Amino acid sequence: MHHRNVGDLMTKGVVSVRRDTSFKDIAKQLTEHEITAVPVVDDDGRPVGVVSEADLLRKEAGLLDPAGLLPPPHPRPQDRARIDATTAEGLMSSPVVVARSEWSVVEAARVMERHNVKRLPVVDEAGRLVGVVSRTDLLQLFLRRDHAILEEITGDVLVRTLGLAPGAVAVTVTDGKVSLDGVVDRRSLIPVVTQLCRGVDGVVDVRARLGFKADDTSRPAAAPR
Repeated sequence: MHHRNVGDLMTKGVVSVRRDTSFKDIAKQLTEHEITAVPVVDDDGRPVGVVSEADLLRKEAGLLDPAGLLPPPHPRPQDRARIDATTAEGLMSSPVVVARSEWSVVEAARVMERHNVKRLPVVDEAGRLVGVVSRTDLLQLFLRRDHAILEEITGDVLVRTLGLAPGAVAVTVTDGKVSLDGVVDRRSLIPVVTQLCRGVDGVVDVRARLGFKADDTSRPAAAPR
């Protein structure tokens, strides 16, 4: 079984800016490359922060309304410095949360959720920027075709990994939802089969209707004293 990791899904050749990149140059990069955020790197190419559209809009929202129709803004003291900033160093969100290319999709997704971020700069062993992985990139797994999922489950999981006879378990896949029907040798195999199928890239859900020939999960009755 082969699971695609962050290195397989990330965007390479990433657009980045330096600490002294100006507000207008950052806005230009976001617009020209049709991206919503850009990593900020130091002189060694290591990410030190991220500037997003939200960071730029925060500055815009902190300005006075030219028409004088809106009341003056009253930003929180902790936001004042970022509103007044004119370069990436002042605008960026820092410290930056990063990923490694060898991470699994699950690990990257959990870090995004934990830190409430939409993307992660990906770094190499020296901490240098090598790519960016986004929520959209991670969702590519669920665009995998049903027939590819079916082939992996029937061939790699059931036959080669678990050693089941071909055809012992009937597998159907519809929109990433897997159905398993058949009989396995031992009852203890049922949760193993289900868990391995859930781990296949692109699987959304698994429904197992499996019987067993022998129950190896029940304890033998205690001998009478």
